[in-house]
This record gives sequence, structure tokens and C-alpha cells, in this order.
Amino acid sequence: MKVFLTGGTGFIGQRLTQKFLVRDWSVIAPVRRPNGPRACSLSKMGAHCTPCDVTDRESMRESMTGVDMVVHNAGHYEFGLNADGKRCMHDINVRGTENVLSLALELRVPRVVYVSTVVAYGDTGPQIRDETFERQAPYRTWYEQTKTEAHTVARRYQKQGLPLIIVCPNGVIGPNDHSPFGYFLRMYLSRMLPPVSWSPGSMLSLVHLDDLAEGTALAAEKGRIGETYFLAGEPKSFREHIGYWTMKPGAFKSRLWLPAGLMAALFCPLEPLQRMAGLPAFMSRETVREGATNLYYSCEKAKRDLGWNHSSAQEMWFDTIDGEIELLLKRKKRNLASLLNPLDDAG
Repeated sequence: MKVFLTGGTGFIGQRLTQKFLVRDWSVIAPVRRPNGPRACSLSKMGAHCTPCDVTDRESMRESMTGVDMVVHNAGHYEFGLNADGKRCMHDINVRGTENVLSLALELRVPRVVYVSTVVAYGDTGPQIRDETFERQAPYRTWYEQTKTEAHTVARRYQKQGLPLIIVCPNGVIGPNDHSPFGYFLRMYLSRMLPPVSWSPGSMLSLVHLDDLAEGTALAAEKGRIGETYFLAGEPKSFREHIGYWTMKPGAFKSRLWLPAGLMAALFCPLEPLQRMAGLPAFMSRETVREGATNLYYSCEKAKRDLGWNHSSAQEMWFDTIDGEIELLLKRKKRNLASLLNPLDDAG
């Protein structure tokens, strides 16, 4: 099986590469920097890295020709972006999806998997939802808008006859995470996190990185063409998720739960300061809005159709915390950006 995997150098993509390789699949990974540390890490695993970019359709043609499967996982995930960052995110998330799927259709690739997100379906409210749910809430972040647009692109290609399976992970958790959860967890472990938070009652079905990667591989193997599968973990409130952190050594337990509007106002002036310090604006108004969103999604279809399962929330967080502690010991510099940003080479 020859697989063309986009986004292989990313947080999710590196684990996907491992899952594919242990199945004896040949992985072709388009990369923008073939000599970069993450591309070198993929090469060491056994993937074939090829210089091309999802925002340049023709750059992918030669490497995609003749493959058995395309897995489109590339995406840009960040909150608190400036105007340039928003243009870049749109190019990767929306135009990149259009490029990959249109080329796969033209080249008649026999099987395609798109890694979308439950965020494309929006806030669930307090009720658990499945794949039949339709968006009811407006966009709350630029990431949510671009991924919803990309999801619409994918559905259009399904209707046009592309043999496409869509998987939608909930928030993905694991060591070296690049999401706000990862940054706040590293602040906690470095004893820098103040005992303040917001929206304790938001329901989140977060999923472990390993479980997501296995679920995507199972969808690639067993998923039915034209179907969508939610890959979500054990539902817990925001307060309960953060509570698992306090079972490990770190900063103070959150004791002051502020209204989301007040938290957003406190984060607003910090957005440009974080970028000046070499960090993404993980403390941003968008982060607060996302944290106040219920993403209460069911994975029963994936369990039934794919034979998939997931870790408990406690197992997920304990594994992630232990992994972050190991990575903390590898951090040679002790400035803020070096302590909080994900490591390029976490191996």
C-alpha cells in the first residue's frame, strides 16, 4: 500500500506516519523543508519525504501519481492570529484542501481520507451529538471558520464521486502538543500557571493522539466510502480535564473561575506581546471563546464500524503529563519560548 500523507511533519502527522509504517504501508510525505528536523525525523522512521506544498497544486502531482491512497492531514491550527497569519491559515486549510482533493480526483486515487475536525460542526450545547448533527452556532474562531469551509470542500468532492472518507477528531491531546492545552500544561509543569481559569462547565470529548492516529488508520483500512467518523474521547467538563493536572506536581490548582468575557479582556493585550516573545498567542480572545465552546461529541459510530476505542480521560492526561515532563528535561534553554514551544525534534 502506497500512501501519500500530507501534514506528516505535524503533531498528528508524525504519529500517523508511525501507525502507517507499522502496517507495512509505504509513506510518501510532502514537506516544505526536506532538511528540517521534522522531515529528518520522518525519514528516520522510514517515510519518503518529497519537496512539495499543499498550497501549490502542481507541486504534488508527480508524488501523488500512482498512489493507492491519499490521507490529507495537513492543516494550520493556531489562535490569536494577526492578518498575515489568517491569510496563511486560509491558504493551508481551505485552498490546500481544495488542491489535494481536486488532484486526487483528477488522478483517480482509489481511496482518500480527509482529517477534518468536530469544530467544523460547532458548539453542541449540553447534549451529546453524533455525525447526523448540523451546525447551529456561528463561528467563534478563525480556525473554526477555515476548517468548516474546508469540510464543506471535502463534502463537495464526496458528492462529485471522490472515494473519500472523513474523520473528525475532537481536541487532540498528547506530549509536545501545539494547542493552547499544551502551552498551559507546560506552564503548569513549570510552575508558571496562575490559579485562574474560565468556563468550568464546558463539555469536551478530548482524544489522545495515539487513539486518533489508530482511528484514522482504521478508517483508512475499514471505513466506508462517503462516510464521516467522529473520533472523540471520554466526555468531561473543562473543570474535570484541568483537575487531572493537579494529580501531578506543578503550579496551583485553579480556584478562581472568571467569566469568559472578563478572561478575554485580560488576554487581549497579551496577544502581541506573546508574538514578540517568539510564542503563538495561546492566551488570546479566541482561546477563551474556544474554551467556552461545548464539543460534546459521540464516537459510537467509529466504535461500531471501525472497531475503534479510546483511552480514559485520566489515562490520556497522565500519559501526556509524563511525556511533557520527559521533554521538559530535554529543553536546554530556559527562556520563555524555549520552555513553552513544542520541540522540533521530540525524539
